[in-house]
Amino acid sequence: MKIPYKNIYDVLRTNRFIVLSVVIGAVLTCTVSVFMVVRLHRESQNNAFVVNGDGSVIPLLLVSQRENIQVEALAHLKLFHRYFYNINANNYKSNLEKALWLGNSSVADLYRQKQAEGVYNRLLQYSLVQEVLQIDSRVDLEKEPYPFSTTVIFKINRGSVTDTYQLKTSGNLIHVDRNFPHNTHGFLVTGFYENTLRKIENYESP
Repeated sequence: MKIPYKNIYDVLRTNRFIVLSVVIGAVLTCTVSVFMVVRLHRESQNNAFVVNGDGSVIPLLLVSQRENIQVEALAHLKLFHRYFYNINANNYKSNLEKALWLGNSSVADLYRQKQAEGVYNRLLQYSLVQEVLQIDSRVDLEKEPYPFSTTVIFKINRGSVTDTYQLKTSGNLIHVDRNFPHNTHGFLVTGFYENTLRKIENYESP
């Protein structure tokens, strides 16, 4: 009985077609995969995420981090100074804890110094209310770390007497990873220092 043989050229042609199909399919798959990865990477760079009140994550489109850096730096400084100096007997623990998330060890050292000097004990003992009235900051964004200077106007209510003060602070800002909800702007206050504190007399304009 004779065994039928296929034409060798037909077999080679079929094999070549199969190989080409596999190669083309692999190339197309790789191309689509690379395109999807690049697209996903770009989308992740152009989006930030915040945690909503119910715990859900909400993506927010960022225009450009470079364009927003000054706005975010000033907002970070305003938030930090408000937490650190806008305190009373009821909120000082929670506010100071929030402020410590926004600064490095220099802020923690100043907090411990004030604690040792009895600042917060007097706050509790006499039910003092320290309220921030105005925060004015300037930041040099030419080179990181970014030096800043801030002027804080606040008043201390001692019951029958209310005094107003002007405090000038300085330090630097550095970039860090955003940490929601503790540090939403992605900056950290370093080298923080209280330069001058003076009482504003009644006839002065803050």
